[in-house]
Amino acid sequence: MRRAIPASIATLVAGVLLATAAGVHAQALEEPPAGGLTGVLRRIKEAGVVRIGYREGAVPFAFAGADGRPHGYSIDICHAIVEDIAGAAGAVALRVEYRRVTPADRVEQVADGRIDLECGATTGTAERRERVAFSPLIFVAGTRLLVKRGTAIRSERDLPGRKVAVARGTTNEAAMRRVASTPGRSFDLQVADDFAQALERLAAGAVDAVAADDVLIAGFLASKDLRGSYAMVGEPLSHEPYGIMFARDDAPLAGAVASAFRRLATTREIRWIYDKWFLRSLPSGVRLGLPMGTQLGRSFEILGLPPE
Repeated sequence: MRRAIPASIATLVAGVLLATAAGVHAQALEEPPAGGLTGVLRRIKEAGVVRIGYREGAVPFAFAGADGRPHGYSIDICHAIVEDIAGAAGAVALRVEYRRVTPADRVEQVADGRIDLECGATTGTAERRERVAFSPLIFVAGTRLLVKRGTAIRSERDLPGRKVAVARGTTNEAAMRRVASTPGRSFDLQVADDFAQALERLAAGAVDAVAADDVLIAGFLASKDLRGSYAMVGEPLSHEPYGIMFARDDAPLAGAVASAFRRLATTREIRWIYDKWFLRSLPSGVRLGLPMGTQLGRSFEILGLPPE
């Protein structure tokens, strides 16, 4: 699934990594107002609860396990952030409350304070940063196509006259609208409520392809043992730098997030968490087999991860 990234894209992604890290550290360095805790940390300490938003089927980032609780790469990272939030808030122990989010409402839930951390597979775009903040990079994905095996679709060049489903509120939707607006590349873009609904339409033959992040497609095929029935095709049509979402303009919270990432990097725990979900067996028993990419590894090294 991993493909070489053009130099121009690699340069752009590297810039995103540095900008993201700088943004989080800038927030962390701001002095909070006098008089004790403020913002989200104050609410968390008073309630004794951290509210984590998660997507139900975003394997391997966040998904409901057999025990009904959320599990995944992003969930593990958020649990580490909760430890640093507890330290920053001076709380002996904090209870985690999980709340489901969808691609369509995840930004809104962070922006209006319904959740404190959004732990899924969310791209840190400039538009979203106007409303929420993002942690340092946790993964780099790209929009690709999922089709049934045996189809004539091999790339976006084969889409004219076809039907393609995307999940509402995703960067995949924006990427596919750009492709559809290209002269000679027009196709019927159908917007589903979420990734699961888009997949249902493909399975039923209502659409010819689903456009989604490559790593989510890989996670879906692996967790459902469907690699023999479906295929991921074409080159990446976008690049998606993932991060953990949290409230914007909240320096104490940004400081706790930055502290957690530095700790995870300097202790190498972030590599252990990554390997757990991308190199070792998933709960389904299959492996994704996705080594850490150069851009992601470089981002963690900036935060203090010792080189191998």
